[in-house]
Amino acid sequence: MHNEPFSAADEAVLLWRLTRSYGSGDSRVTALDEVTAGFPVGSFTAVMGPSGSGKSTLLQCAAGLDRPTSGRVVVAGTELGGMSEKRLTLLRRDRIGFVFQAFNLVSALSAEQNVGLPLRLAGARPKRAEIRSVLAEVGLAGRERHRPGALSGGQQQRVAIARALATRPEVLFADEPTGALDSESSRLVLGLLRGFAGAADTPRGGPDPRPRTVIMVTHDPFAASYADRVLFLADGRVVDTLERPSTEAVAARLAALESTPASERHDSAGTPR
Repeated sequence: MHNEPFSAADEAVLLWRLTRSYGSGDSRVTALDEVTAGFPVGSFTAVMGPSGSGKSTLLQCAAGLDRPTSGRVVVAGTELGGMSEKRLTLLRRDRIGFVFQAFNLVSALSAEQNVGLPLRLAGARPKRAEIRSVLAEVGLAGRERHRPGALSGGQQQRVAIARALATRPEVLFADEPTGALDSESSRLVLGLLRGFAGAADTPRGGPDPRPRTVIMVTHDPFAASYADRVLFLADGRVVDTLERPSTEAVAARLAALESTPASERHDSAGTPR
């Protein structure tokens, strides 16, 4: 890249002047407006902002699920611009994991089968011991044969996390992972994500163990307090960052942001790190 503010080698994900617009002419809507941000290897970053601020669009573009109108995206050392859909699919399969608010489990399959499904779709033959080890890691030992309907919401989300972990991703993208959970289940899930960030693993498709990175979109200050850093968006731009966040500090910063007129939100925003 040219004139990028970060070293791509130090960033698990790097966004450079990222813009995403929809429509044209008078109906044109800009969801992301020249966003530049780095997500360091091994870090846990929460992305927050008012409704319509561009949080989910940022995640989708960063994960290669949506193509930006302009700008650059680098994930795990690979620039996504110009990649074919086939290559993007392989990158997501081998190096990226996803956890969403909706669990997206197959109701007819057991927990064990749901966790192994992405590997089987990729042509691999996952070992039962490996799958059960991942389920044990998320606190579901003994639940391997339970179908989603026999599990609580928190347990289903932990199956979804185990499914993401089974592919050994370098980067895990989480979109409102606790949005449908009660407080106790939320703590368990957030603790798992916190433990995942920074832990070294050998990714599928990669030769060396690398610290794993988590990028989480959330509206919940408590969830954001588990992160190393919070990135605040408004009107498609990065307007603030908060390091080592507490629930109270995140809530106060978000409330201040929501009460600030749009014309004043970008005056003090710099390039986030």
